[in-house]
Amino acid sequence: MNDQQRPSRSTEAFFGRRKGKPLRERQAEGLASVLPALKLDLQAEAPGKLAELFPVPVHEVRLEIGFGGGEHLIHRAVETSDTGFIGVEPFVNSMAKLVGRVDDLGLKNIRVYDDDATQVLDWLPEGSVDRIDLLYPDPWPKRKHWKRRFVSQVNLARFHRVLKPGGLFLFASDIDTYINWTLTHCRDHGGFEWLAEQSSDWLTPFAGWPGTRYEAKARREGRSSAYLTFRKV
Repeated sequence: MNDQQRPSRSTEAFFGRRKGKPLRERQAEGLASVLPALKLDLQAEAPGKLAELFPVPVHEVRLEIGFGGGEHLIHRAVETSDTGFIGVEPFVNSMAKLVGRVDDLGLKNIRVYDDDATQVLDWLPEGSVDRIDLLYPDPWPKRKHWKRRFVSQVNLARFHRVLKPGGLFLFASDIDTYINWTLTHCRDHGGFEWLAEQSSDWLTPFAGWPGTRYEAKARREGRSSAYLTFRKV
């Protein structure tokens, strides 16, 4: 069975460990008190309009898969307070860091989920999301593990279903094989148009890009990044 036929993959396919070093007391308290209020309830039916997920008016909704340290998600939520953000991250320490920042800043335009992003994608209504960000995902660098990369025909089909007409899929990575993998998979899917017209379009960070700790690490190690933008067609 190829990945176009496979209806789903196990949670373990997309990420490794769920928890790192022990949480500090404040982080643990934040997870216990703040996370329940922010977490999506996938047992309930998704609202017809995703704006209803947020206690403040929002004019569009974006999904960030694997937000890591949360730098980008927090930056975007502060930058565009009239946009609703759904952030998915299974790593406990990263989630604890994010909810702490959300609480400190009093942000009302963020909802989160702390498990497999495919569960959220399958829960979301068709044509409900304006943009999906997949930024520095785990590259699974060994060839034998490439099948565990989040970009696959199955997940691109999920993206295509939940994105609005003309919605965007943004991908960033410093791993050449994953960049080429993503370009090839989007081309083969047929439902995404790569918007680059010249090399500077994919070598230049996205507008308003704050950078991430993963990007900084890549640059310290001598790797450059690519920033790919695809539009649903």
